[in-house]
Amino acid sequence: MRSRRWDELAPASKVAVMLLASVHLSLAVSAWADLATRPGGQLRDPERTWALVIAVPFVGPVLYFVGNRRGSAPPVGTG
Repeated sequence: MRSRRWDELAPASKVAVMLLASVHLSLAVSAWADLATRPGGQLRDPERTWALVIAVPFVGPVLYFVGNRRGSAPPVGTG
């Protein structure tokens, strides 16, 4: 299956792609902004680790918001 060019997509597909991209970008920017302002002592893992995790589309920002605070979930890579 070959990849389609943007101009070959149906209008509904373009809307879906833009919506998903917008959601991902919003989640990632929110997570990175929170990471930048949160004291390191409140994080379960190093900031670098979370910065990389956040870069994973959709799953990364959700993992950050759910599992980054001490006492809320096991650190990344365990359990």
